[in-house]
Amino acid sequence: MKRHKICKIIFAILAVFLCVAFYELIGICITYKKQPAVSDATIKETQNIMSVAGRENTERAVIIEKNSQALLERVRLIQNAKDEIILSTFAFKSDESGKLILGALHDAADRGVHVRILVDGMESWIDMEGNPYFYGLSSHENVEIKLYNKANPLKPWKTMGRMHDKYLIADGKIYILGGRNTYNYFLGDFPGHKNFDRDVLVVCDEPQKDNSVNQLWNYFETIWEQEDCRYFHNSKKLADRQSVKKAVLELQEGYQQYFEVNKEKICDTDYADETFETEKITLLSNPIHTQAKEPVVWYQLGELMKNAKERVKIHTPYIICNDMMYNTWEEIAQKVPDFSIMTNSVANNGNPFGAADYAKNRNRILETGIDIWEYEGGYSYHGKSILIDDDLSVIGSFNMDMRSTYLDTELMLVIRSKEINKQLEDGMMEYESVSRQVLDDGTYYDPYHVKPIELTEKRKRKVFLVQHLLGWARDLF
Repeated sequence: MKRHKICKIIFAILAVFLCVAFYELIGICITYKKQPAVSDATIKETQNIMSVAGRENTERAVIIEKNSQALLERVRLIQNAKDEIILSTFAFKSDESGKLILGALHDAADRGVHVRILVDGMESWIDMEGNPYFYGLSSHENVEIKLYNKANPLKPWKTMGRMHDKYLIADGKIYILGGRNTYNYFLGDFPGHKNFDRDVLVVCDEPQKDNSVNQLWNYFETIWEQEDCRYFHNSKKLADRQSVKKAVLELQEGYQQYFEVNKEKICDTDYADETFETEKITLLSNPIHTQAKEPVVWYQLGELMKNAKERVKIHTPYIICNDMMYNTWEEIAQKVPDFSIMTNSVANNGNPFGAADYAKNRNRILETGIDIWEYEGGYSYHGKSILIDDDLSVIGSFNMDMRSTYLDTELMLVIRSKEINKQLEDGMMEYESVSRQVLDDGTYYDPYHVKPIELTEKRKRKVFLVQHLLGWARDLF
């Protein structure tokens, strides 16, 4: 009788679990299965996206390639800010690099700088809830932290709406934008796993209405004020907790140690010799609501690439496309003589969903006419960049997948500058020298004599399971 009762309890728990899972699944599929088309308004706005006639640009820029430099430049911006700091990030962890950023932000708030931070709601639920380091910052009188679309399992029709933007603005004059999240994988040179990515630092001493720094600032204000953004534990009483006091002290001591070691560089506020003149910089952005989105950035990037005269080179960690996206690449391949893409090989891809979909659809990608290069560098490549001819460079957070196209907020910076284009080309080629070109028959052209990463049996099983159990949801990966 006792055993029968236990079985009934287990069955009841299982039934509840299955009902909840079914509820979540139905809510997600109904809301996000439909993929909107490009609107006439977007088509019209895209026509003059990079017009430079009659405009004098006052912005200078430089690409940040190395993870160690990416951390240093963020600390540099925060340390030298006098009035306001804005940080928007998809993921923020309290590991070594995350604590250094938290310490720098806390130090700035102590100096009277107004700090505003925006983090994706799902990622914050995983990494920030119950964390005394983040409570120590959020309880500061000069700090505001908001979450974009805070995780709520009772509303599955909103769970796929994620904020994928990554940027830092100081005093409305200088910013860093790219694909790096705020933790060790992307910032600094700490032991353990790494992801290689790319940022752009932009300086504008005299901001004007059309400058990209104002475009980015206005974008932030719009998303900050929307109803889907809610405050993260802003009670000042949190600062009285012993765990929070201890965490703040650790942040302060850790930041001061880093500052003393790198003081000379951090305190240097002259960017003139480090940056290049640009003709124009334009910000591309997806809609910011949490429902399925019109593919604005995808369309704009497609039009820029179709107008290339000689070459288009794409770097992306993942490729998960639908027919509309494949068709865009087919059009580009027909118009542009040199059209290529570099992505992680199946064995080198840190995302099992991206690896599985690429393994299954590689031939379909080749059929578009694009040349594929597979990166075999050991650590997963996370860069999202496009090189167009010898004067346009595009860098940001947008992956070549359906999630970036239809589900996430995304930002890409389009820069017209021959110097930046050359810098981006050099950075791209450094990675391509550790890659192999995929040929139509499945063999490889290997001009750099690359040793491929081993595709282990464990990875093969994982790819197989993702393909066969979750392939139906590839538009949500």
